[in-house]
Amino acid sequence: MDWRIYKAIYHVSTHHHWVGTLFSDIEKASIPFMVVATVALWLLARPGGDRKWKYAAGSGLAAAAVALLANRIISSIWHRDRPYEAHHFHDPWSNSTDASFPSDHSSASFGIAFAVLMFDTLAGALFILAAAIIAIGRVFIGAHYPADVGAGVLVGLGSALVVVKLARPVIGFLVRVVERLTDPILRPLWRRAART
Repeated sequence: MDWRIYKAIYHVSTHHHWVGTLFSDIEKASIPFMVVATVALWLLARPGGDRKWKYAAGSGLAAAAVALLANRIISSIWHRDRPYEAHHFHDPWSNSTDASFPSDHSSASFGIAFAVLMFDTLAGALFILAAAIIAIGRVFIGAHYPADVGAGVLVGLGSALVVVKLARPVIGFLVRVVERLTDPILRPLWRRAART
């Protein structure tokens, strides 16, 4: 079933090469984009004001790290070859040989997105949309089976829950430490923006 769904989706890219190329370009920028967008939440939080976006940013980055660690553990227990390795064909958009299950891109992206969602519904919805595009793109470029990205969604969700629910005191401490460094730099920028 997983292989049949994979073939149907991947077939679109192989018969409409621009689709695969588009998703390949998106995938190259996907993780840097998610990290930059998460850090931007921190920078957009008013110094001395509500810490919601700072908590979201810190929790998102921590959830991504937890998700990637979880993936290493899962793939060391059960290694699944990439689709093009298992079925012996050349993929023009992907040549990774690490474990296919779960998808690291999906896990990290959804870890960030679900963590942000737990602090801000609107920002979280935008992050979820970006993570979904990244996850779907992994199948369109032939890098993963649908079950790989589905597992990535679950790993991301689990990682976000662990970080937000269990590690909140640690994240809170780190937020207070880091804001002592960033707030003095950002405060003049906010004052200048308020005057204009």
